Amino acid sequence: MPQPLISVIVPAYDQQRQLLDCLESILDQSFGGFEVIVVADRSPECPAEVPQAGSDPRVSVLRLNAAVGVGRARNAGAARATGSYLLFLDADHLLAPGSFLALADRLREFDDTAQPDLLFFGHTRLHAGRVWPGAAQGVLARTGPGAVRAVDQPELFGVPAFVWDKLISRRLWTRAGLAFPDGRYEEVPTVHEALLRAERVAVLERELVQLRRRQTVHPASSPGAREFDLFDQYRRSFELLDAAQAPAAVREQLFERMVRHYLFVLDLAGCVSRAERPQFFHRAAEHYQQFVPAGFRRPGGRAGVKFSLLAGGVYSAFEVAKLTQIARTAVTNRLG
Repeated sequence: MPQPLISVIVPAYDQQRQLLDCLESILDQSFGGFEVIVVADRSPECPAEVPQAGSDPRVSVLRLNAAVGVGRARNAGAARATGSYLLFLDADHLLAPGSFLALADRLREFDDTAQPDLLFFGHTRLHAGRVWPGAAQGVLARTGPGAVRAVDQPELFGVPAFVWDKLISRRLWTRAGLAFPDGRYEEVPTVHEALLRAERVAVLERELVQLRRRQTVHPASSPGAREFDLFDQYRRSFELLDAAQAPAAVREQLFERMVRHYLFVLDLAGCVSRAERPQFFHRAAEHYQQFVPAGFRRPGGRAGVKFSLLAGGVYSAFEVAKLTQIARTAVTNRLG
C-alpha cells in the first residue's frame, strides 16, 4: 500500500454519539490517499467497536490500556501514523465533501522541496441551529497564495489555537518533537510551538471542518484536568516565545489571544463554577500583568472595557459590568 498523503487521527471519545458520522464524512472523501487511526483508551466514552475498522482497510483502531485523555491519545495516534501530513479531528467534527482533494491540490502548488510544514484552512461551528464562521477566516484571507514564516505574519498567533483546522507535516512533528501536554486546552502550546518551528506556513481559504458542539475544548481531557489548566498552557506558550526570541509583534498577538480566551471562558455559562470564578479571574489578571507587552494597546469597544477591567484586577467591578451589560441587552431585546 503506497504511503498516504494524510493520516487522520481521531480520539474515540464519543460523548455525543457522533463518531460514526465523523468517520463517514472522512471515508466519503473522493481523494483516497489517506488513512484513519481511531485511538480508543479505557475511558467509558470510547466505544467497544468501530464498525468502519472491520469494513474499510483505511481505518485502524489503536487501543490503549489506560484512560489517558485526548492529548496522549493524539500523541499515540501520531506515533502510529505513516502519512506525510497529520490531521487531528474529534468525534464531533464533520469533514466537508471534497476536503482532501482540495488540500491535495493546494499542496501540489508547491515544489517537493518547498512543501509547507503547516497548512491552515477554515472551519465553521454548528450551534443552536446556526452555522458560525471560524475566527481565523479574516487572517487566512490576508495570508496570500505563497508560504510564509509564521513569525513574519504575527496575526497567525492571534487566532484560536485549534489543532483540527490545519494539516501538520509529519516531518515537522518528528523534527520538532511535538506532543500534546496533559490537561485541558492541550492544543494551545502545541499549536504555538508548531507555528514557531515551522519553516513554511500556507493557507487554503476554504471552510473544511464543522464543529458540532458549543465549547471548543475537547470534553475528554486527561484524568484530573480542569479549567485552570488553561493558565499552564499559555505559560508554556510564552516560554516558547521567549526561547525562540520571537518578535514583539508575535508576543502582542499571542497576548491579546490569551486575554480573549480567558474572557471567553469567564463568559461561557457553566464553564467555571460560581465558587471558582473569583479565583479564575484573579489568575487571569495575574497573567495579564505578567505577560502584557510594553506599549500594548487594548482593543476598542466592549472588548476593550473587559480588557481594562481584567487589567485592573478588581473582580467585583468586572461582575458589576457584566450584570449591567446583561441587563442592557435584555432591555434592548425587549424594546426590539
